[in-house]
Amino acid sequence: MADTGGATTKNIFLEWQQSLLDETAASFRRWGRFPYLWQQALKVQKGATPSEVVYEEDRLKLRRYIPRGPIRYRTPLVFVFALVNRPYILDLRPGRSVVSHFVDRGFDTYLIDWGEPSRADRHLTIDDYVNGYLSNVIDYVRERTDSSQANVLGYCMGGTLSSMFTALHQERVRNLILMAAGINFATEDGLLNLWCEPRYFDVDRFVDTYGNVPAEFLQTMFLMLKPLQNLVEKPITLVERMDDEDFVDDYLAMEGWLNDNIPVPGEVFREFVKYLYQKNLLVKNQMPVGRHIVDLRDITCPVLNLMAKKDDLVPCSQSLPFNSLVSSKDKKVMEVSAGHIGLAVGSKAQRELWPQACDWLAKRSEPLRRRARNK
Repeated sequence: MADTGGATTKNIFLEWQQSLLDETAASFRRWGRFPYLWQQALKVQKGATPSEVVYEEDRLKLRRYIPRGPIRYRTPLVFVFALVNRPYILDLRPGRSVVSHFVDRGFDTYLIDWGEPSRADRHLTIDDYVNGYLSNVIDYVRERTDSSQANVLGYCMGGTLSSMFTALHQERVRNLILMAAGINFATEDGLLNLWCEPRYFDVDRFVDTYGNVPAEFLQTMFLMLKPLQNLVEKPITLVERMDDEDFVDDYLAMEGWLNDNIPVPGEVFREFVKYLYQKNLLVKNQMPVGRHIVDLRDITCPVLNLMAKKDDLVPCSQSLPFNSLVSSKDKKVMEVSAGHIGLAVGSKAQRELWPQACDWLAKRSEPLRRRARNK
């Protein structure tokens, strides 16, 4: 009877040896790409959809996206982003763009770029943004498109501001879409809610000391939400997939945006922390915005509430109560298995969520029955 034990052991050793050689060669190829990583990063473009600036006020710029075909809806769509990062995450790259879905469906689409505040802007308040800048943008877009109302889509902090604007100016908003928007700040599902508790964080002392909230502070705070993933797992994944050019392009575009933080005006930050994170006044219908008090029950327009199940920045429990707080009869929730940023650029959201969101908005927007004019 033949002895096959030795042959089997030899085969296993040869397979292990070949695997070691293959992985070593692959590692050399991956590490060999590192000297060219910076050049590749410089080639990554910010923004996938052509646009033009059509309105400016102080540091704010309003971008209108160039239509790729005829405009199909009279009701314009305005994207309202947060004050913390730059808004091009909504139009990051081809195949990773929320904006492109709506442009391709024939919506006259606009996006607010708040700009980077200077030290002179430290005294700007939520009222300046909601009843000042945002109000002026909506009025400009309505006049430009000859429409009595606008559709509003607010992302993250921009969603919170959009909910306040809609409650105060319901007659100007036809449909409201919230995207990972903080509404109920009493939830204990997120670390930010814990960190902002008065016993841990003296927001008055912080703002009085720094003025505007430094971008470095905000960046560190976001990194510490998931330190192991952000500081260890992501770099390792980059090394392992260095020879995947599409992955590296996506990685560089995303990391470029994540590290492109800007300061937040001090008084806005003070009000946000005090009135929302610490006192939760928005859900109590007691949120002061200038001379006004926001009452979410004044919102009667159709509402689409978009949430990410794995969101560590704005947990679903922080967004979901909105639908029960408004007076709207037409309201819907959509969820996707993604994180806070994946809600915008993730493959599943791009493939499943945003086509459905476009369908929802199309059914509730006024169709354009004449040829659109490029103004």
